[in-house]
Amino acid sequence: MIDIAKRFTQNPLLSPAALPPSREGLEITCLLNPGVFQFEGKTWLLVRVAERPKQKENIISFPILTETGAIQIIEIPTNDPELDASDARVINYKGVDYLTTLSHLRLVCSEDGIEFHEPENYPPLVGEGMLETFGIEDCRVALLDGKYYLTFTSVSPNGVGVGLRTTTDWKNFESHGMMLPPHNKDCAIFDAKINGLYYALHRPSSVDIGGNYIWITSSPDGLHWGNHQCIIKTRAGLWDSKRVGAGAAPIKTEKGWLSIYHGANASHQYCLGAFLMDLEDPTKVIARTEGPIMVPTTSYELSGFFGNVVFTNGHIVQSDGDTITIYYGASDEFVCGAEFSIKDIYSLLKFN
Repeated sequence: MIDIAKRFTQNPLLSPAALPPSREGLEITCLLNPGVFQFEGKTWLLVRVAERPKQKENIISFPILTETGAIQIIEIPTNDPELDASDARVINYKGVDYLTTLSHLRLVCSEDGIEFHEPENYPPLVGEGMLETFGIEDCRVALLDGKYYLTFTSVSPNGVGVGLRTTTDWKNFESHGMMLPPHNKDCAIFDAKINGLYYALHRPSSVDIGGNYIWITSSPDGLHWGNHQCIIKTRAGLWDSKRVGAGAAPIKTEKGWLSIYHGANASHQYCLGAFLMDLEDPTKVIARTEGPIMVPTTSYELSGFFGNVVFTNGHIVQSDGDTITIYYGASDEFVCGAEFSIKDIYSLLKFN
């Protein structure tokens, strides 16, 4: 498979040891899948930080949030016959699913886009209320009319949906609750309105009829969403045969809205591809890459908390108009960087 990514030689840029845990008694297991934006002349990452207690012999333990925001630690003997811990990410106990880690979002910034640090006086974003008791994950960031829109995965026993918060200064946030109900994730709002409407990509899921496909929705105000349409499906026998999901906000180019997306096969290998939507009507997909544009190949992409994964939901288009700097999660454990050329991506698109 073709891979046109130019990985940073400094990768991984961030690993679990790079940040302190949010509180005593927890350890950071993974840093992954950051939202990306520019603010006050710097590059910022809104990194997903996944934590759990240090594991004891013959015990599986994991944290959840109560509805009041307190952390509760659940401990289960590994030999309990009602425990299924075969997946590193999800535990099933007595028929109920739990996450093995509890995620929150934390801000780091950089002058050069390579060396990142955690600034003072910028609060972490944590789960709030009954719909986020298993944490919040994988934030995308869009800037419209001076306001940043944060879409992220909200997880609880009620299901997995899309939460929405907004900010103008990254210190004060307004919560708008659940933007899209379960089961839904991978939501990326466009950075510009089209014919007066907000647009967003998202990924509802079905375990019966249908599948894990990319949909598009529109809104008159950025808060209330409708007119949902399915635009990208999985493809049997290809690298994206099992599930697909949007990356960051689509990029406006002269040929259309360019979206970098992730796809996975039945072996849970996650790669990146691209598709192009019509400038005036983004519900129309006019081109798509047949093969991926990035494949897990390096040691930090092949081995980690959940290996064989490259996954992005954040990028910056550089001033030359052609270079895209993406920040991505590798093996569900590390944060890395890479560059793409829009022209190179165009060369791999197959137009309808």
